[in-house]
Amino acid sequence: MGTPQFKEIRRAYGFDDISIAPGAVTVNPDQTNIEFTLGGHTFRIPIIASAMDAVVSPDTAVKLSQMGSLGVLNLDGLWTRYEDAAEILAELTAVSLDKVTPLFQKFYTEPIKDNLIAKRVQQIKRAGGVCAVSTTPQNTKRLAPAAVEAGADIVFVQSTVTTARHISKSYEGLVLNKFVQQIKVPVVVGNVVGYETTLELMGTGVQGILVGVGPGAACTTREVTGVGIPQVTATLDCAAARETFYKQTGRYVPIITDGGIRTGGDLCKTFASGADAAMIGTPFAQTFEAAGRGYNWGMAAPHPALPRGIRIKVGQKCSMEQLLYGPSAVTDGTQNLVGALRVGMGMIGAMNIKEMQQAELVYAPDIKTEGKTFQMAQK
Repeated sequence: MGTPQFKEIRRAYGFDDISIAPGAVTVNPDQTNIEFTLGGHTFRIPIIASAMDAVVSPDTAVKLSQMGSLGVLNLDGLWTRYEDAAEILAELTAVSLDKVTPLFQKFYTEPIKDNLIAKRVQQIKRAGGVCAVSTTPQNTKRLAPAAVEAGADIVFVQSTVTTARHISKSYEGLVLNKFVQQIKVPVVVGNVVGYETTLELMGTGVQGILVGVGPGAACTTREVTGVGIPQVTATLDCAAARETFYKQTGRYVPIITDGGIRTGGDLCKTFASGADAAMIGTPFAQTFEAAGRGYNWGMAAPHPALPRGIRIKVGQKCSMEQLLYGPSAVTDGTQNLVGALRVGMGMIGAMNIKEMQQAELVYAPDIKTEGKTFQMAQK
């Protein structure tokens, strides 16, 4: 008699576990359509910059908008706490790693100022940019209306784990369906990794879902709490919920895979797993224009009691233009992400993102090392 099984452990897959099978027909990369629409706004490319202080400033938000992308400004961050946020960022990037967490906790206790929310939003709008802002659920009811009143176009509501139902004795949580009706601009929520939760959140009326718990290079949630699902499986599960919701209601709610994407190959696998867009942080933090000066840190890094992010040194590798559009000066897929996506779609025979979502995936944990002995030796 075998040992009784307490629970079943499901196999989950990350980017390095899978590969995309080529298609029976190929397409000229220049003919692929990679536009992404979110709440009435259409972007030339399906890549969004994360709401991290070291990544998106008002200036970079404008630049990203001009390049056909979208940068999300963190309303809970330094840009709305300090008139001269650049000075604070300079100090945070200058201290040693063992001293930076207390400094995070100190600087992020400065109150958020409504006048700075309006100033940052208007700075982006005056320059002709699409203004997307992000806030945590506990601050949404206060910060989001102030941003929208100033002209914000899209609101992201982000926490490490988001659900439609929250149990608490200490405060009345954010009621998403009421908030969505009141705010009058598209609302994107996250982060989630499961089918049922995604389905419930879509039912609240939100217009986008962020997928991913703990995959980011600067996030330590998985180490601190042990919670997370690898991004390919998380994306597949949430995409299944999107399809179910669309069949039930006729309303299509895009999903945005957030975190863990480093190369063009990761980006292609993101869309082949079912994503409508990708949100990336650290690759943008490595650009010359990023506010972090070659450093990045997670949004939960300043938590006063349980930090779940670390400052990482990522270096300054290239411009934002080169990251997105090339030309690439390296051969590892970390530059010209848009070019890599178009070429990958061409190999699969996908004319657009919806067709890319139908690409065949195979389990191939050795795909990066097979036949690459000399490359690995050089590294």
